[in-house]
Amino acid sequence: MSIAQRYQKIRKEIPDEVTIVLAGKTRTREEIEEVIEAGATEIGENYVQEAERMHSSLGEKAGEITWHMIGSLQKNKINKALQIFDVIQTVGSLHQAADIGERAGRTGRIMPVYIEINIGSEFTKAGVEPEYEVIENLSREISGLENLRLEGLMTMGPRSGNPEDLRPCFRRTRDIFERIRDCNLPGVNMKTLSMGMSNSYRVAIEEGANMIRLGTIIFGERE
Repeated sequence: MSIAQRYQKIRKEIPDEVTIVLAGKTRTREEIEEVIEAGATEIGENYVQEAERMHSSLGEKAGEITWHMIGSLQKNKINKALQIFDVIQTVGSLHQAADIGERAGRTGRIMPVYIEINIGSEFTKAGVEPEYEVIENLSREISGLENLRLEGLMTMGPRSGNPEDLRPCFRRTRDIFERIRDCNLPGVNMKTLSMGMSNSYRVAIEEGANMIRLGTIIFGERE
């Protein structure tokens, strides 16, 4: 089965309201072009430099898709990221949010962002600790930054061979998402819950995800 066929198969299997972000890490221009031609509209990149190269190599096609930053964003890469990405999914602190907002303000942009939650409290992963009060406070602080617009939460979940092991993590993230959304904070449009990857997207959707991030299941194993 080709990349295009795999994408279209999954697209038909999942609800229309669930957005698929395709993880472009290490993929070739030809692979990304194939999946765009198959109907993909969202590409996620982990590294600004890789995204810059891909964006450039795609030419006019780069403008046909929405670009998501799904990896950790370093301060010295923010200016470049703002030239490429349409959404930053990995905000993990007020300090980082303020840096992004300040740079966005210089260009007159309002940047959509998600808060990344380290739902498994893993030492090796980025993101905010999974405590509601911490996330609510950060959401309130971000709502006061005029050049950012908080639009969702994102989590990876602990690494596990069994997707069912992630269900409690996804459920907890959804609960936090709904509580933040119900706060009706000014300037916040809490509409996206980004969770679930190639091995866990079905469970994530069952637990409320309306955005999933797929790589291997579409493109095959990375070289």
